[in-house]
Amino acid sequence: MKHKKTYVRDLAEGNSISEVFALSKAQRKEAKNGPYWQLTLTDRTGNIEARIWYPQSQQFEALQAEQFVAVNGQVASFKDQLQMNINDMAVIDPREAGLDLTDFLPSSAIPPEDLLREMEEFLGAELTFKPWKALCRSVLHDDHIRASLLSAPGAKSIHHAYAGGLLEHTLAIMRICSALSRLYPGIDREILLVAALFHDLGKAFELSHGISREYTDAGRLLGHIQIGLEILEPFLRKTKDLPEELSMHLKHLIVAHHGELAFGSPCLPQTAEAFILHYADNLDAKINTVHGALTAPDGEEIGGWSEYHRTLGRYLYQPMRTPVATTAAEPQPKTPKKAAPKSEESPLLKAMGITATPGNQ
Repeated sequence: MKHKKTYVRDLAEGNSISEVFALSKAQRKEAKNGPYWQLTLTDRTGNIEARIWYPQSQQFEALQAEQFVAVNGQVASFKDQLQMNINDMAVIDPREAGLDLTDFLPSSAIPPEDLLREMEEFLGAELTFKPWKALCRSVLHDDHIRASLLSAPGAKSIHHAYAGGLLEHTLAIMRICSALSRLYPGIDREILLVAALFHDLGKAFELSHGISREYTDAGRLLGHIQIGLEILEPFLRKTKDLPEELSMHLKHLIVAHHGELAFGSPCLPQTAEAFILHYADNLDAKINTVHGALTAPDGEEIGGWSEYHRTLGRYLYQPMRTPVATTAAEPQPKTPKKAAPKSEESPLLKAMGITATPGNQ
């Protein structure tokens, strides 16, 4: 297997790059001096916009998302965002080139099957109300839903935007809600855990599960909150001995979990449980975003300041950690490493040992 040496996250203005990326978007457009290609190059660390200008653009009759390309280009800054201007490019077959696809498709550090099993064990230990246990079991044992959950990203971008991200995010929300419910008397902990499980169920069907992570038709027309309610409704109707009032409260928790009308919630949180779910959801999304901004492609923490984070509207900082007392037998904590220095590759295909797929140049 051949691994990438330079990732999107490593790129900086002025870099000359020869590397392989996946295409998550490809559009042919017109400029005054001729047609050009507007591309989005992707790997497991993120995306960068790219352009193939005229006349080089005429070498490609058709490009599309999910293809893999070997590119040679320069990184520039345009409107405060990095962009690559491509000088040379070839479409390649990832299998023939011996590429490791994990370099291109972000995924959870924990296998999705393990995350789902842990969720089921958590619910089995925490839930005592039989209708809630039956509802969770029937939804999670549905073959179509289960398969979709295992490969679903938690979002298109920003937080948990990788395969298994939805399960990772959901399990984190369940744990946060469980902890918070024990701090405040009178909280219905069981409905809160069920709502945590189902609050983003629609995301498994809102986005495609490949490299591009594009919105599905249902995702664009309805959104994940409405999709989730429609999926859940027949299971709620079939659950024996579930009071209508509990069913209605569960739906309220789901539709209000974005917290604000401006953020996509059909209504505002109006119960204590709804407030807890909203803030738990927001907290986990923010912490995952911060962690991603301060982590290098190899998983090592980046010391000092991050690049400016447009979504959070600030720079982020990795502070010194409080030393932990250790015995002689225990390993000392590692000092966060800085990201590896940028590297330049030799000429495009020859140096990478990659053969272009016939008919794609």
